[in-house]
Amino acid sequence: MPHFKRILITGAAGRLGTELRKGLAHLADHVRLTDRVQITGIQPNEEAIVCELGDADAVLELTRDVDAIVHFGGAPLETDFETILDSNIRGSYHIYEGARKNGVDRVIYASSVHAIGYHEVEANIDADAPVRPDSLYGVSKNFVESLSRLYWDKFGIESVCIRIFSSFPEPADRRMLWSWLSFRDCVQHVERSLLAPRVAHTIAYGISNNRIRPVDDSKASHIGFAPLDDTEAYRLQVETSTDRPDPQAPGVKYLGGWFCELGHPEDEVKA
Repeated sequence: MPHFKRILITGAAGRLGTELRKGLAHLADHVRLTDRVQITGIQPNEEAIVCELGDADAVLELTRDVDAIVHFGGAPLETDFETILDSNIRGSYHIYEGARKNGVDRVIYASSVHAIGYHEVEANIDADAPVRPDSLYGVSKNFVESLSRLYWDKFGIESVCIRIFSSFPEPADRRMLWSWLSFRDCVQHVERSLLAPRVAHTIAYGISNNRIRPVDDSKASHIGFAPLDDTEAYRLQVETSTDRPDPQAPGVKYLGGWFCELGHPEDEVKA
């Protein structure tokens, strides 16, 4: 039996949004999907709305009559500040304002490892570690984590901010042997976050049950996420098909990986 009348998934045309759309369908009578591009293959219990998250009026209408929001929309990588500002910062503010004005009491937010990317891999940080963004993209994730904290403390809207590491079909490089989050585990993490009786404001880490786990996720244990997958089946292939990197390179030393080796995006454009 479905737990919700209607849930909203933003970024539903993206890599993870597509998986969530399939994996969460059983939780709701109706699933509202949105992205800035057309969404195809609409199922009987789905509706799709093309929407720019930077449009406050459109997002206010988008969030009407929903029970929970799975917010995976926005710019997915480091890019120019204006795009980050509109898609990730302003857009997420509109999501939370829509939730407040329309009485939505829970948001599951796709935060990122890049919010804490300049912590060293060996630091074994937990949810209370200081934020150390590795990019403007990471800064936008810090902003929304703080925004969601405000909306819990002041307005009672619960949030789970999942700091997703590397969620792809399978590990593609040596870093992903420890940073990988399988699609199945990603969907399960969001489902548990939606169904947990109380989440208040939770910072959680999105990573599968890999041999090396560089973060302590015990402060999110109340969510009930128990990863099912790990990278061992891929280890030999990855280690034999990729070069061993310099252990002191920023992309190896820090949690944020190659983001820590990027310059300022405006300099990249000028170059």
